[in-house]
Amino acid sequence: MPLPHGVYRADHVGSFLRPSAVLTAREKSASGEITASQLREIEDAHIGSVVQKQLESGLRSITDGEFRRAYFHLDFLKHLSGVEVTTSLENIHAPPGLSVRGKLGHPAAIQVEDFRFLEKAIAGGKATTKVAIPSPTMLHFRGGRKSIDDVAYPELDGFFADLARVYQEELADLYEAGCRFVQLDDTNLAYLCDPEMRKAAEGRNEDLTTLPRRYAQLINAAIEKRPADMKIGIHLCRGNYRSRWFASGGYEPVAEVLFKELNVDAYFLEYDDARSGDFAPLRHLPEHKVVVLGVMTSKKNTLEGRENIVKRLHEAAKYCPKGLDQLCLSHQCGFSSTAEGNDLTEEEQWAKVRQEVEIAKEIWGEDLSK
Repeated sequence: MPLPHGVYRADHVGSFLRPSAVLTAREKSASGEITASQLREIEDAHIGSVVQKQLESGLRSITDGEFRRAYFHLDFLKHLSGVEVTTSLENIHAPPGLSVRGKLGHPAAIQVEDFRFLEKAIAGGKATTKVAIPSPTMLHFRGGRKSIDDVAYPELDGFFADLARVYQEELADLYEAGCRFVQLDDTNLAYLCDPEMRKAAEGRNEDLTTLPRRYAQLINAAIEKRPADMKIGIHLCRGNYRSRWFASGGYEPVAEVLFKELNVDAYFLEYDDARSGDFAPLRHLPEHKVVVLGVMTSKKNTLEGRENIVKRLHEAAKYCPKGLDQLCLSHQCGFSSTAEGNDLTEEEQWAKVRQEVEIAKEIWGEDLSK
């Protein structure tokens, strides 16, 4: 079966280790030693370099490595009006959170200028410019009702409607700029597979029998106005911070909603170790969709056994209606979901990417777009 535009047999989630020069520049920008425009010039130079490294390694879905972000979600969502980044007074070492203090709005395009720069950096190569943004669920799950102002939103239906609308506006801006593939990064559907996180959500008075479906409805509403030639992927993340993970449990609790009700074109699923469960939930996959199977790991610095990766892909294919035709290969997550990055070097990172491309070519052939 043909792959959706923007999806490749050797694919990736999107983030790469930040060069030290970028990390230093971000610190200097935060302290006022350099201007925002000076920071952007440094980011531009290193994004140009990471684009070339992706192409040289054999990837054809190209991102900016998330070099302009400290956190994969905060640096996007903070640009929506009504949203504030908050810190914990009880635990100053905890990562920042998000609160909704007023009506949600989309005063300006968030990713368009970054997309245009990335498109120019690829310079017409046979590749797709991929934009990765946080899923809209990221503005709800971690804080729940308590993080949303009850004056602005006395009922959550209004909140979800406005949240879908601002995503529709961002996707429309990206489409007009030429973007044709967007990946939504979502931790929350994966967190709803973890028994302990399900208990915590129940403690916030969430109804776990309806929450996965409500999230699917939110995401569907957010993407429903996209033109037919804009494809959407979703990555379910179980946590990725300095090679640590935060959630475990198989996909079974959300599988039917995920595969049968979510109107996306491709799924990027974590399957790098036993904590992700078995492949049985893939039996719900419709015939017209694909899964980018994250059976390789971005958390370790060692290369993986090729035979084991091939074996696991074939095991997963048994559950898919069209077998291997519906699968692609990737690492379970990016290499740097936050600025700190996972515990490996840039050289080790690119060696792992090249190995992934080699395995994909062995299984599906030289043309990774088919």
